[in-house]
Amino acid sequence: MLQSFSKLGINNQLQDGLKALGISEPTDVQKKTIPIILNQQEDLVVLAKTGTGKTVAFGLPLLQLINTENTTLQAIILAPTRELGHQICNNLEAFAKHSSNISIASICGGIPIKPQIERLKTTTHIVVATPGRLVDLVKRGAINIKTIKYLLLDEADEMVSAHKEAVDSIIKDTPKTRRTMLFTATMPGSIKQLVQNYMSKHVLQIEADMATLGHQGITHQYVVVEPIEKLEILLHFLNKKEGQRGIIFCKTKAAVNKLAKKLAINKFSSGAIHGSLTQGIRDRIMGQFRAGYIDILVATDLAARGIDVKEIAYVVNYHLPDTYEAYVHRSGRTARAGAKGLSLSIIQQEELEEIPDFENELGITFNAYKKADAESIEENNGLIWAKKIFKTKPNRNVSEDFKAQIKTIFHHLTKDELVDKILANYLAQSKSVVSKPETSKNNKN
Repeated sequence: MLQSFSKLGINNQLQDGLKALGISEPTDVQKKTIPIILNQQEDLVVLAKTGTGKTVAFGLPLLQLINTENTTLQAIILAPTRELGHQICNNLEAFAKHSSNISIASICGGIPIKPQIERLKTTTHIVVATPGRLVDLVKRGAINIKTIKYLLLDEADEMVSAHKEAVDSIIKDTPKTRRTMLFTATMPGSIKQLVQNYMSKHVLQIEADMATLGHQGITHQYVVVEPIEKLEILLHFLNKKEGQRGIIFCKTKAAVNKLAKKLAINKFSSGAIHGSLTQGIRDRIMGQFRAGYIDILVATDLAARGIDVKEIAYVVNYHLPDTYEAYVHRSGRTARAGAKGLSLSIIQQEELEEIPDFENELGITFNAYKKADAESIEENNGLIWAKKIFKTKPNRNVSEDFKAQIKTIFHHLTKDELVDKILANYLAQSKSVVSKPETSKNNKN
């Protein structure tokens, strides 16, 4: 048995679930939170950075507190995104694999609602939900949340900024006797207001793993670029990181789509997620990213909230976030579970004055990333061009006679000679393009 979790009060069945998952040693947030949830009754606010094991910290004690002889709904866990909701549900089911009769349902948006309505007609002890879908189900009379004992908000800071109206509606519809727990990486004013409005006067607050981002194994860097060179600087960086997994953040869905298209054209192993994509597409892309079939994920802030993938080597802020909290969550996708990571911000000259504000607010230090010079960029563009050729599928519609004529032209050349000539042709063409008048100086990619 896992003696360290046993000392926290976790029963043998749940310990068996942890053992199967390879979890043996509790993190700081788990050590501080589990005994309080199990043994005390107060409302709870837990302030802990991303990647510190919060799902285990609240999932294990909640599962243990469920009375399986009671067939009514007992706990609601709210998540800001479908991905995070599904992830939490999957984790709880894995923890409870050896615990009999605990029924957990995921009722997140983006998928048909009718199967969820049917699912809720059967015994359900814990619901993991996105706020909008839960409100919809309540209005339809498909779920009764007036008898719950526990209400938990994960990524609460994002929840109250993106789903405030729905969250308020849910909280008002739950019994005042419920126990409310918030898990958050930051404490903006909106969270403090929620605590004041809806939680008890004697709320407990726990801080765990709250070393500054700069002490969490994350290196913070920035590079100042002209708008016209922004994409080329990014592509140069990505080529240097080939074979490593990373996430690129953009401010808008349109920017995500545009950048993802450019990466695909340049044959980078990448995919994109944002809120307007169907759940099926988002699940497929996330599955490919988790399995390592694609190396680069282009995402908006909200869509990336459910990403808990180990071995993410870097995060790129293609656009600086609007809030300090968003930067915390973006950079927190890397350096998880004690690993090292890089958070690189590609900024324009007018944004440079914002860097000290991020440093002061978050207690971190940014270092300048060495910008690639013109020669390095030119060589990198050549490498991208070569990889595009390598990854191009042969055109099977070319006639054999035409193909034979082409082969006749090249047949006397060695491989090295052919490469030399193709490269010389490429360089001549690229210089010709560069020498033409620029027409897109205001292009911000």
